[in-house]
Amino acid sequence: MRPRLRPRALVRASGGPRYAVALAVDALGTGLLRPFLLLYGVTVLRLSASATGIAMTVGVVMGLACMPAVGRWLDRGARSTVVAASMLVRVLGVALLLATPAGHVWLFATAALFLGIGNQAWPAAHAALVATVAHGRERDAALAGGRALRNAGLGVGALLATACLAGGTTALRALAAVTGLAYLAAAALARSVRLRADPAAAPAKDRADGRAGEPVGGAAGGPAPRMRALLAANVVYVFCLNVPEIALPLVLVTQLHASPVWSAAIFVANTVLVVTLQVPVTVLMSRFSRRTVLALAGVVLAVSYLGFLAVGSPGHGWGAPAVAAVSVVCTLGEIIYAGSATALVTALAPAHVLGRTLARFQLSTGLGLAVSPAVITALASRGPAALWGCLAAATLLSAGAVVTEKAR
Repeated sequence: MRPRLRPRALVRASGGPRYAVALAVDALGTGLLRPFLLLYGVTVLRLSASATGIAMTVGVVMGLACMPAVGRWLDRGARSTVVAASMLVRVLGVALLLATPAGHVWLFATAALFLGIGNQAWPAAHAALVATVAHGRERDAALAGGRALRNAGLGVGALLATACLAGGTTALRALAAVTGLAYLAAAALARSVRLRADPAAAPAKDRADGRAGEPVGGAAGGPAPRMRALLAANVVYVFCLNVPEIALPLVLVTQLHASPVWSAAIFVANTVLVVTLQVPVTVLMSRFSRRTVLALAGVVLAVSYLGFLAVGSPGHGWGAPAVAAVSVVCTLGEIIYAGSATALVTALAPAHVLGRTLARFQLSTGLGLAVSPAVITALASRGPAALWGCLAAATLLSAGAVVTEKAR
């Protein structure tokens, strides 16, 4: 059955009002600092841009190493405690960031590591919490609602931070301090939910998941799903999340010589579309199997990449507006992907290995996000055909792998 879009039911399925406030506060704090962490290292700590970028990358990659432990913790029944811990770890990262003297790259790298651990642990912990509260297609809508709320908080936080940047280094330090307080408040709210799970008592609802179209876990027994094709495909799929932030600004500024305003406008439009359409599109797609929807997302993303190739040739005055128009299709593919991927993983995983299954999925997501900037910039240096052609081909192959895995 398709879930209803009543706000109260959606909030309840997402963990309740206090948890929703915790998500909003956490996202607001992340939006205040994350887009300007590189700027903090360069201007406040007087580090080189390359050293700052390397430290941030190392922090993200090393943060992935915590995921097996997070998965085992979740499989012991912890839910709100893990979410709160992911926020408290980021409080430590911000505190260390504020205490780092100028020129100390290793302390900055350690702060980035704590921030990376929290950022990597949070998605799996949040998905496990929602999967404990809601079931079936209601769970899918709740996961979509959480993503929409988080994107809204990130966007508001980034706008507030942008308005404060005129204050220079003092403003950046103040933003970091406010971010730490936001993480602390969010952790307290999340911990107050006091939700645990009993993996041995899986709800019967997860055995019959409407028109899911895929085998459903949820039982106390059964092995962990392998999902090798799904995890490999997810590494490619998540490139779409960095297209508005990395690929399109690179193409617009260096190849089309367009104003940076176009990049900002596309990023804002992407955020607004995700906030407004994530839940409705996820509910609309609930009439199909999650695996089918995930494959459809790959097709939509590949079409958008080919669209970027078609309209992104230099020398045309309409290039930037055309890229902005195609970016709407790309954002739609991102919305379909985000509404089906995590939902599919939670539906496939037996209850006693839900945490470890989500941790493996987050590892593939984190890997894709970590390597995509380097891959995108390397392909872009070889021209539009190399960039968009390779992305389209890889994404179509990934969509085919998702469908083939179901058939096997």
